[in-house]
Amino acid sequence: MTTSTTRYFYDSYAVIEYLNGNQKYRHYIEDADGVLTKLNLMEVYFRILKINGPGAAKDTVNSFSKYLIDFDLTAIAGAMKLRLGLMNKKHLDISCADALGYFLAKKLEIKFLTGDGAFRHLENVEFIR
Repeated sequence: MTTSTTRYFYDSYAVIEYLNGNQKYRHYIEDADGVLTKLNLMEVYFRILKINGPGAAKDTVNSFSKYLIDFDLTAIAGAMKLRLGLMNKKHLDISCADALGYFLAKKLEIKFLTGDGAFRHLENVEFIR
């Protein structure tokens, strides 16, 4: 079990699972600290928009905006190198947003919280299904 001082990078998968009521994610979002990027919020917004409409999507983005962190060109380059490296090692192809999130989690020395199967066996991942 995590403590309140534990930080995570919230992958879009984790946020959507939490919003869908997956109790396994509740502690990580409500009791721990986390970060994500605007790219993750875009993915979450789109998913909520499709299912629940623009009002719910806007409310969700507003409630998760407190977790936002920014990234620079160095992070973009590092994330894309990491993505290519994972692809070359026969891992599943991950999205640019996921590669950036995973890169930032490693850089910040925090766990990447996800249930995305592509990350199941990678280091520095808190994998929850």
